[in-house]
Amino acid sequence: MTACSKRSAKRYAGAAAFAAFWALIAAAPRGFGEPPAWELAQGWRVKHEEPFYLGYGGRKWERDFGVLDGRCNRQAAGAALGGAAGGMAGAQAARSPERQIATVQGAILLGVPTTDGIGHDMDPKDRACLGQALELAGAERDVTWTNAQSGVAYSVIPLGGFTDNGRSCREFVTFVASAGRPQATVRHKACSGGDGVWQIIG
Repeated sequence: MTACSKRSAKRYAGAAAFAAFWALIAAAPRGFGEPPAWELAQGWRVKHEEPFYLGYGGRKWERDFGVLDGRCNRQAAGAALGGAAGGMAGAQAARSPERQIATVQGAILLGVPTTDGIGHDMDPKDRACLGQALELAGAERDVTWTNAQSGVAYSVIPLGGFTDNGRSCREFVTFVASAGRPQATVRHKACSGGDGVWQIIG
């Protein structure tokens, strides 16, 4: 074999090895640290200008109410709730297929009393902001808002996900603060059947 032929063979072998290396990289399984498919879909939606946001449980939403930017718009959330925000939210109304925003049902132990000393519970707008955060916010992406009526400020951080009896579930941490009171931190688990209604399970 001539010197020229040897150089050509080496170049061919090097190129083949390089191609084989990248083929192995492409075929490798996805890393554990990469976002789940529903979160990747948000980037797809933005890039392709899709007219919806894909929720954690698979439901499509027309609006994110500021959640993806880290601040829930309580006023817009209340408008989306309609009659539910006025205290007319029964289980049937909450699960209506026409609902425009997610929500959370069940006991949420906040541990922060209001200025009159009575333990505070989330109102329907707060629960809608929390529900939409669980639907759309990525893991460890905080979503904040303030209830002007109660003076309570919230910061919710959805964490990892899991399944429970076929339902999509997430853990989340809520930081709650009100004037003159130390900040409280609580942790919960909630599951959704895909209809945007999250049920507290722990």
